[in-house]
Amino acid sequence: MQITSQMVKELRDKTNAGMMDCKKALSETAGDMEKAIDLLRQKGLAVARKRADRATSEGVVETYIHAGAKLGVMVEVGCETDFVAKNSDFQEFAKNVAMHIAASSPVAIRREEVPEDVLERERNIYRQQALDSGKPENIVEKMIGGKMDKFYGEVCLMEQKYVKNPDLSIQDLLNELIAKLGENISIKRFARFQIGA
Repeated sequence: MQITSQMVKELRDKTNAGMMDCKKALSETAGDMEKAIDLLRQKGLAVARKRADRATSEGVVETYIHAGAKLGVMVEVGCETDFVAKNSDFQEFAKNVAMHIAASSPVAIRREEVPEDVLERERNIYRQQALDSGKPENIVEKMIGGKMDKFYGEVCLMEQKYVKNPDLSIQDLLNELIAKLGENISIKRFARFQIGA
């Protein structure tokens, strides 16, 4: 199949991947746009895994203040070099993450960082709901596991669906950026301030 420049442009717009990577992905998938997107995401994941243990001692602190100045976010995004910290794609990612945190109000960056008392409270609520519905004990534990996964997806930044594109999680967005810039990048910490909260 003929891979046109329009197809490459469309894939680039959807994935932010490089032009040659888009052309190669379309060639490998015989022009199937959805398969090409999946292929590029898999490559991003592979690159992210390779770079995961490299130190991220450079980066930026980005802020987002919502209209009316009643809500604000600060986020620290780390990278390996000052060169990448000054890159417009990296800075845009940091801005988008700050805006996402303002909109989605995550509790923690990763599962391991959710406070144990919060987890215990959720587990107890789910256990009681399941028992009240008359489910046997062995089913109750499976139900709690499934509900906890859903809970993590709602409160952990890396697992949340990106507000600007719900097809992607924040982790997917990060993997794409790592693949594009060729460095390990990490969201290190954030603070969310809201008047009256």
